[in-house]
Amino acid sequence: MKKAVILFNLGGPDKLENVEPFLFNLFNDPAILNLPTIFRYPLAKLISNRRAPTAKKIYQELGGSSPILKLTEEQSNALELELNNNDQNSEYECFVVMRCWHPRAEEVVKKVRNFNPDEIILMPLYPQYSAATSGSSIKEWKDICKKNNLKIKTSTICCYPTDDNFILAHKEEILKKINNLENFKLIFSAHGLPEKNIKKGDPYQWQVEQSVNKIVKSLKIKNLDWILSYQSRVGPLKWIGPSTEDVIIENSKLEKHIVLVPIAFVSEHSETLVELDIEYKELADKNGCKYYTRVPALGVNENYIKAMSNLIIKKQNYNFDGKLFPPKIRCPNQFTKCPCLNRE
Repeated sequence: MKKAVILFNLGGPDKLENVEPFLFNLFNDPAILNLPTIFRYPLAKLISNRRAPTAKKIYQELGGSSPILKLTEEQSNALELELNNNDQNSEYECFVVMRCWHPRAEEVVKKVRNFNPDEIILMPLYPQYSAATSGSSIKEWKDICKKNNLKIKTSTICCYPTDDNFILAHKEEILKKINNLENFKLIFSAHGLPEKNIKKGDPYQWQVEQSVNKIVKSLKIKNLDWILSYQSRVGPLKWIGPSTEDVIIENSKLEKHIVLVPIAFVSEHSETLVELDIEYKELADKNGCKYYTRVPALGVNENYIKAMSNLIIKKQNYNFDGKLFPPKIRCPNQFTKCPCLNRE
């Protein structure tokens, strides 16, 4: 049986002149700006134009482009190998789909058609579900398949915030950084969301909390000093908190050693390599921090790849409705954006 695995990620500009169109794609997503097209399109044009100069400076720090496609392709290759080595009854091929830059869903649908699989399995590279990330990517894929009349059985791994191997991968990477370290603050940092998104039923914050709580428990460190915070706040709306910036300032002034963990990013990109590694380190140094380090994104960590492989091969263990396979987690009823609740 032939199976196509679709790996969803955000994407990033491949050169500086593509920064503005990348930003336009981001803000033109109805999951980001929930407005009618007649209003969303010009507003996305305006926002992307205004933010492009600052964003270009960020990507200049990375050599003029985002590394996210290359790194996601490495994850795709590692997962494809793991799948084919561990499931002799199926032939797997992995395809990368980016939400806001190439390769877009429209391009990849044609490649999947040529592969002619018996089943398509959707696997977001977002461990915690949000309507703005996994939800948007899954919806776009299904819309493009419908538009192109690609009618193939499709299964969705919607999230995996507490998967044992995913947790183990984080535990491994954290222990490498805190071994023999004293007087440190372990800061789990996730991309933030406006509070209104959570109030409207997005389960993202709750799922991030489940990930962090399970990782902390797995570390088995008595009196571990840790906190969960949120980064990348933009615009005038109130966002979920506390903010990573505020937490860094507070603990730097206390002369704590800072160990930062990107809990919701599994691929390195501008928000880890620039925001966390450069901007937040400068903030820590400015406020008296003597030691600042960051745990890497999981990337091709063996246990992270194993996590995704097992979720795909053993998905029937998590069968929800024959199409959705959420592993061992059910969101509370107030999170109506969760695909398992499906109350929109």
